[in-house]
Amino acid sequence: MIPRLLPLLCLRLCVGQISIPGNGPLPKPSLSAWPSSVLPSKSSVTMRCNSLTSSKYFILKKEGVVLDSVKPYNFSEEMADFHITELRQNDGGYYTCEYYSKWLHSTLAQSSDALLLLVTGYLPKPSLQAHHRGTVTAGSKVTLQCQKAGSVLGPIQFALLKAGRSLPVQTRSATGMVVDFSLQNVTAGDSGKYSCVYYQAKAPYRASTPSDLFEISVIEPPEPPEPHGTMTEDYTMGNLIRIGVAAIIMLIMGGFLVEAWHSQRLSPNRPCAPGEK
Repeated sequence: MIPRLLPLLCLRLCVGQISIPGNGPLPKPSLSAWPSSVLPSKSSVTMRCNSLTSSKYFILKKEGVVLDSVKPYNFSEEMADFHITELRQNDGGYYTCEYYSKWLHSTLAQSSDALLLLVTGYLPKPSLQAHHRGTVTAGSKVTLQCQKAGSVLGPIQFALLKAGRSLPVQTRSATGMVVDFSLQNVTAGDSGKYSCVYYQAKAPYRASTPSDLFEISVIEPPEPPEPHGTMTEDYTMGNLIRIGVAAIIMLIMGGFLVEAWHSQRLSPNRPCAPGEK
């Protein structure tokens, strides 16, 4: 019996499987987009589905409709990439992914959280500006104002984007032409180039061309000036005072000793030394 179990144990260790799911629900996967979830038309995007356990195969859906499935190459596969090229307007929308467990072949994990993919360039470009221009001190508040151009039918959403970040920094709904994005207690990590887009909140999710980039530079506040008289100066002054007091005491004691010696020498009751008269 033991020799038959050893190969199974070795296989489990080799594929890196820590635990085989039981009868409970499988861990929910996550879905991400690279290089971004907001991209111009005719560009390409990679949708990556990540599971927390080895999977038999992965499924990509858009608005609940299956688009593609990928079968992993080996037992330890915990992710799958779905490539979408030549993005068009109808590629915009909400995507999810699912996976079948490697160990429980008939069990399908629940869907990932929905990821909104926006294909830009189908609405006029907005403008982005800040209430305060130039450098910003760390810890302060920065307000960026995005203003759309022209009128759009249906509910509108605004998104604040940052270069190098795959997901929007913030999203806002608005009925007017302008929306404010607030960055609270900014740090050096908030430095970078920002832009904004606006888009239809419902299908076909038409999105505008991104605004011109707006750069934010966050600097650390200057250190407060040191108070007058540093600790070193205070310590040195204290030493000088102590040395001066000690010197005065030594002089006084020396004076007393000299006076006592002189008085003793002149005292008439002092016995004469041999040879004195």
